[in-house]
This record gives sequence, structure tokens and C-alpha cells, in this order.
Amino acid sequence: MVAALMSLNALAIDIMLPALSNISEHYSLTRDNDQQLVIFAYIAGFGAPQLVFGPISDRFGRKGLLSLCLVGYAIAGLACIATNSFATLLIARFIQGIFASGVRVIAVSIVRDLLAGRAMARIMSLVMTVFMVVPILAPTIGAGVMLVAPWQWTFGLLSVAAMLNLAWIQIRLPETLAEDDRQPLNPNQTGRAYWQVLTTRITFGYMCASGVIFGALFAFVAASEQIFTDVFEQHETFALWFAGVAAALAAANFLNAKIVERFGMRRISHSVLLLFIALALINVITLYTVGEKLWLFYPLFCLTFGCFGMLGANFTALAMEPQGKIAGTASAAYGFASTTVSSFIGYLVAGQFDGTIAPFMWGFVALGVASLTIIFITEGGRLFQTR
Repeated sequence: MVAALMSLNALAIDIMLPALSNISEHYSLTRDNDQQLVIFAYIAGFGAPQLVFGPISDRFGRKGLLSLCLVGYAIAGLACIATNSFATLLIARFIQGIFASGVRVIAVSIVRDLLAGRAMARIMSLVMTVFMVVPILAPTIGAGVMLVAPWQWTFGLLSVAAMLNLAWIQIRLPETLAEDDRQPLNPNQTGRAYWQVLTTRITFGYMCASGVIFGALFAFVAASEQIFTDVFEQHETFALWFAGVAAALAAANFLNAKIVERFGMRRISHSVLLLFIALALINVITLYTVGEKLWLFYPLFCLTFGCFGMLGANFTALAMEPQGKIAGTASAAYGFASTTVSSFIGYLVAGQFDGTIAPFMWGFVALGVASLTIIFITEGGRLFQTR
């Protein structure tokens, strides 16, 4: 259920990727890369509202607020269908992102209500494994919708998915936040809760590291169509290439779920972050020595991108572990960093696309090094610990 809820976010980003060129033509967009704003408008709405939804869910519980967010998400999807200008479409997407942010905060809070530490990392890895099926299938689903209906109906499918999730939680989801654990909702209490998040070294450090490294993920999602269609001329098979990248991510999440309780979150995530940097550098080197060859770029990039599958769940569990009493607030702060900050960084990296993949891959290297530096400082210079 948590995987299905979190999948609404991936679905909202990935299902219309095959339609980006159609959107550009439909609205007669003249500036290069403007079609990427359909993604970034949604992500912009997804970020900051989490800081509001977190304290509210800590006060009133999870289920009622979650239901409200699902209804709002569905209505926004229908609004996207009815838009008659690009600006209106971006507004509707921004609003949809706001409600999706509530879904994300509450889904993570539900897991933290019930689990902590390595057990939470294991469950989050399994959640992310299922969650990553959506990016594998979403572009293909979007392309299939466009075979039988206008591109606008890729947004209509989002509304259907939200209503199915709403029905499921009404039938199966109990309230996971006990009355005794609910926090007062007032400026002082909310301020103290966020101050606790910001002054907890491990929480704040891994929150910042996530915000940086996941900028690379958002950069790829935004520029993926241009990479495979403009650079490698794979327009007709774009959905399949994208699915392969997402499959690598899903496989890494599944592997993490199997080994995290044995090896620990720090040892795995620190090692994989070093691997991420090394693979990105290898891709840069091959780019300048061999050239932009799909047969070489693609397997290397799948391995690089798969690293996110062993970073996300572990970083989340490490950041959330000290914050059990204020899981909603902590989830909100972490979600804000790993979406708003990441999307801004991703937008900057994707916006450097110039018809080649060189700026894109250099961005991966730089973000990997920056994230590792933050973790090194957070851990006091001691990496790979098992505690």
C-alpha cells in the first residue's frame, strides 16, 4: 500500500515523458528545454508544502489527511486535461504536486510509526522496489494512452490511480498514529520540532546529502527524452531504454532490502556513493575517448543510476531514525530537501543540455563528490561504520 501511494509521485513525473515533444508542439513552445517545465512545475509544488503537511499529520493523524490529498491529486489531474494554455497546465501541475507532497510525507510517516533503523531501511527498500516498477512501465503506459487518446489523457490516468489508492486505504489502512503520540499544532511546537530536525547532526547531514545527490536523479528524468531522442536517435524506443534504467534502480533496491540488515545502512550507502562517483567518471572518460556510443553509454549509465537504489532507502532510514516522536515533521523536512533542493539542482544540470551528454555526466560527478563531502563531515570523518 505504501509503495502504491508513493508510486503516484513517480507516475506523475514519468507517464507523460513520451508526450513532452507533443506538449511542446501543441503549445508552440519556442525556447529549448521549456517542455521540461511540465516536470519541474510539479516538483516545485511537491517540495515546500511537505513542511506544512508534516506537522498537521503529527497533530491529526495520517488517514484523514491522506484521503484529502488523494482527492486533491485526482482533481488536479483532471484540471490538466482541461487546460487551454501552457501557463495553466503548469499551474495545474504545481497544484497536483502540492497534494502529492502530502501523500509522500504521510506514506513515509506511516512506515516510521511502525518501524525504525535497519528494519525501516529494509521495508523502505522493498517499497522502493515495487515503487520503481512504475518508472519502468509509466512511459510505455503513456505511449499506449497516446495511441488511443490525445496526450492530455496521460494526466487523466493519474486521477484514476489516485481514486484506486483512495478506495484501498479506506478499506485496509488503520490509523497508525496513536492519540497519545499526537503533537500540539501551534507555531512554538512546530518550530521546536523543526529545530530538533535541523540540530540533529545525523538527520540534518543525511537530509542535505540526499538533497544534493538526488539532483542527479531529477536531472536525468527531465533530460532523458532529449538524451535518447536527440543524442542517440531512439525516439521510437525511448520508453524501452528508460524502462531499462528504471529496472536497474529497482534491482538495486531489492538487493539493498536483502543485505541491509546484515551489513548496515552506513557501510552500504557510503560504499555505493563512492561507486557512483567512480562510474560517473568512467562514463565521462569514455565520452571523451570513444565518443557518444549508445552501446557503451547505456550499460555504464544503468550501473551508475542503479546506485540510487542503495542510497535512497538507507539515507531515509538514517535521517529518520532519531525522530520517532515527530515522524511527520521529520519526513516533511527530509522530503523538502530531497525534492525541492534536488529538483532545483536537477533543473540546473538538465538545463545545461546542449545536444551532448557531457554537461550532464559532469553534473553527476560533481553532485556525487559534494554529497560524499557532506556525509564525511556529518560522520566526523568516519565512513563505513556498522552502528
